[in-house]
Amino acid sequence: MKPTITIEYCPKCNWLLRAAYMAQEILTTFEEDLHGVLLQPSETSGKFAIYIDGQQTFDRKEAGGFIDIKALKQLIRDEVNPGKSLGHSDRK
Repeated sequence: MKPTITIEYCPKCNWLLRAAYMAQEILTTFEEDLHGVLLQPSETSGKFAIYIDGQQTFDRKEAGGFIDIKALKQLIRDEVNPGKSLGHSDRK
């Protein structure tokens, strides 16, 4: 079964647009590799975390800030489809 990505975001911090942008980028890049992307409002203030099938992959507080989209795609690719080329996102 294909994995589901969950983006948990703080609605009080107005991070819905950031979460939606990341969801769009993830779905565009991994449309054949994923079951879907779920946007989940958090009950915890300041929360922004990304999960793959319920397992936390990224947490804003632990990382000390937001992840950029290139690094996020690489992180997801490494879990979901390690052989997938990300084109320009793979180049340094």
